[in-house]
Amino acid sequence: MTKGTSCRGTRHNKTHILCKRCGKRSWHLQKQRCASCGYPDAKMRQYAWGYKALRRRTQGTGRMRHLKIALKRTTKA
Repeated sequence: MTKGTSCRGTRHNKTHILCKRCGKRSWHLQKQRCASCGYPDAKMRQYAWGYKALRRRTQGTGRMRHLKIALKRTTKA
């Protein structure tokens, strides 16, 4: 008897595709909902038990095109 590859190997249908909002492969095709960000909900999905995941995608992790300039302005004066 095999350990499990034989039954897992037959699965070749995609349940999740890329999400419009977060870009992760978490958009569930049947549920029409993102498992990562909660799209199409207006608010981003976040839980207290997943604070590390939240830290990876909050403000300050991207380019901060406007905020960089705004912060410089406040520290000068």
